[in-house]
Amino acid sequence: MPGDFLPRGSGIVTRRPLILQLIFSKTVLNLTLIDLPGITKVPVGDQPPDIEYQIKDMILQFISRESSLILAVTPANMDLANSDALKLAKEVDPQGLRTIGVITKLDLMDEGTDARDVLENKLLPLRRGYIGVVNRSQKDIEGKKDIRTALAAERKFFLSHPAYRHMADRMGTPHLQKTLNQQLTNHIRESLPALRSKLQSQLLSLEKEVEEYKNFRPDDPTRKTKALLQMVQQFGVDFEKRIEGSGDQVDTLELSGGARINRIFHERFPFELVKMEFDEKDLRREISYAIKNIHGVRTGLFTPDLAFEAIVKKQVVKLKEPCLKCVDLVIQELINTVRQCTSKLSSYPRLREETERIVTTYIREREGRTKDQILLLIDIEQSYINTNHEDFIGFANCYYTEQLVTGAQQRSTQLNKKRAIPNQGEILVIRRGWLTINNISLMKGGSKEYWFVLTAESLSWYKDEEEKEKKYMLPLDNLKIRDVEKGFMSNKHVFAIFNTEQRNVYKDLRQIELACDSQEDVDSWKASFLRAGVYPEKDQAENEDGVQENTFSMDPQLERQVETIRNLVDSYVAIINKSIRDLMPKTIMHLMINNATTSIGSRPTFLLNFVGDPSRLSGLPPWGQRKQQGRVVSQSPLFEFCYQTSQ
Repeated sequence: MPGDFLPRGSGIVTRRPLILQLIFSKTVLNLTLIDLPGITKVPVGDQPPDIEYQIKDMILQFISRESSLILAVTPANMDLANSDALKLAKEVDPQGLRTIGVITKLDLMDEGTDARDVLENKLLPLRRGYIGVVNRSQKDIEGKKDIRTALAAERKFFLSHPAYRHMADRMGTPHLQKTLNQQLTNHIRESLPALRSKLQSQLLSLEKEVEEYKNFRPDDPTRKTKALLQMVQQFGVDFEKRIEGSGDQVDTLELSGGARINRIFHERFPFELVKMEFDEKDLRREISYAIKNIHGVRTGLFTPDLAFEAIVKKQVVKLKEPCLKCVDLVIQELINTVRQCTSKLSSYPRLREETERIVTTYIREREGRTKDQILLLIDIEQSYINTNHEDFIGFANCYYTEQLVTGAQQRSTQLNKKRAIPNQGEILVIRRGWLTINNISLMKGGSKEYWFVLTAESLSWYKDEEEKEKKYMLPLDNLKIRDVEKGFMSNKHVFAIFNTEQRNVYKDLRQIELACDSQEDVDSWKASFLRAGVYPEKDQAENEDGVQENTFSMDPQLERQVETIRNLVDSYVAIINKSIRDLMPKTIMHLMINNATTSIGSRPTFLLNFVGDPSRLSGLPPWGQRKQQGRVVSQSPLFEFCYQTSQ
């Protein structure tokens, strides 16, 4: 074949795969054979340095297809364990179901050696076995030795060789031809049911799409308006279903839409409120200064309630940050939901872009109103301190509380445990799930994944979810949580549990680092620990020697007044937190989510009033028109193929 006949490319390759249909004969089978090159280890001439990887990538593109059979050709005078062909075949066909071994150069093996064990499929077994062949040598080709003579010589070699005589009828090029034809036919027959099922699914999908195109007649002047209305209406229905959780296509892999917003309300937001806990040392200093400033030049005999109000109002202001952050998280989930719903409009990019812009703008408008209302709620809480609230301990009970409980965390811990254990004889499990203990040294086995069970009393972990082999049980007393930075090149999200009394929590570890696959899982576990009374770490104002300092001087009477107000602040802030935790989801639902789902989901004309010219937005781009035409054109051949294969 002359060199200028080939469509030359760069280097050693052509610009396109070469398909030769020039080989035909009555004695040649009707097969498609793809002759792939051998692996080039060392670049020669102007070959690129990565020639080995380029050739390997090209080979893998062909042999990775499940519908193909692989002929792994290996010379008999080469160690089978070093065969590149078998190595590549094993990468894509580890069970050896699609691989046929072909052993060449049997006549060139060293005297006294043979490939009997290989050909009998004993050394490296393949399901389809091995076939040995003897090809013409270069001398035979130059001597014009024809194919028939070569086949006769090959037959004589197998019949006369003592190692191959008993399997001569299963060796040679004619048997290889017969085997390839038979194996390819069987392989097609095995692959046909799966292929037919796949094409039938494609046909059903095509019929559904083509049916949509048939509904709009080209001569109908209102065709584009009808099409636009139908698409916008479907978007609204999808959006409402994703938020309300009544969609017909339920995602079983991850949370989405309304479920993620629910998690923000009841796991992420409460945790953000607890993280906002005040610094103990600074709070006591502020209370002391407030008491002294209210007394002025006089020495006060009684605890001033104005100091209590001043401190409470200052703490209420701190609620603004977690509340606004909660709104931002919900907004982000709504926008993500909008983008998921508009993915069905990918064939109409202008309509998709305009729909996303309009709905996102509307959500942002509702965001402003929602945040204003939430700030108003916080201002209302700040405007009047209701010391007659039924849950407020009051000055009379404060002194008894001072003896029994030292702070809000202990009260909350006891309350959480009472809620978690309705009957003292039964321990209620708060959460179960897989976690990885991240800070076990390599000498002790390295990081390991265990099944964790959290109750109101303890954290236990087991070998697996059957909960039969318990590895350890850690009591929750004096435990706290702290964040841990992700390790370099690590895709895990980590948090740590430690003992506030500086005791080892597990063997010789001062803290256990627990790793999750996502930040959402970390937040969810933190919220579960919060229910069990394990709180996040606060920044402690401590000296380097670890002793908490008091830089301000207090007499015993002032200390009692500070402790009294400190307990009163704990009690009243807990009331406010409870109220905010209840009102936040209601406010966001009323002003933002319910309003958005009603406007977008129930009234499609809401969007039509803004989207503009229907002919501009519902028109397909050129590639979209070609796609529609392709759908219609490909429908008939698919139907014909499915019909023929079913006969």
